[in-house]
Amino acid sequence: MTQAKVAEHCGDRRLGEPYDQVWAEFGQSLERLVSSYEPVVHAREDLLQEIQLALWKALSGFRHECSIRTFVYRIAHNRALTHVWQRGKLAQASEKLPEISDPRPSPESSAIRNSQQLSLMEAIRRLPIVYRQVITMVLDEVPQPEIAAVLGITENNVAVRLNRARKLLREELGGKP
Repeated sequence: MTQAKVAEHCGDRRLGEPYDQVWAEFGQSLERLVSSYEPVVHAREDLLQEIQLALWKALSGFRHECSIRTFVYRIAHNRALTHVWQRGKLAQASEKLPEISDPRPSPESSAIRNSQQLSLMEAIRRLPIVYRQVITMVLDEVPQPEIAAVLGITENNVAVRLNRARKLLREELGGKP
């Protein structure tokens, strides 16, 4: 959602620098997060816009009681969960994800990498949501204490969920359990 669209949707309030900075820093991670929750392209765009709007509205209330990354991920995950629940079922792949651009020296290695990323994203999407949340943030290199804060669980629970998610992913991707 462009800044103009957000501003138009929310009235005349002007977007400030905090939103621009947050989006510049976390936009790509949030796009990956949205992709892990929503398999349908146009619905991913809708969810991303919902998250952008929620962030824009929430930033003025940020009290610095946690890191900005924790704050952003908590809002994004809550919005994504609401989206999934409103849909009435967990996302099932009905459309293929577009190839993820990953510049490599040769077209062959790029094609292999893209195929692996697509397979991984599809496997992540088949995980139960509690494991999907953890593995998505780990792939974005969010530390376990922040994951615990985002999800409102203990660090030990994050570790348990992560181990179970990894095991399920290995099984989904054809590896040894």
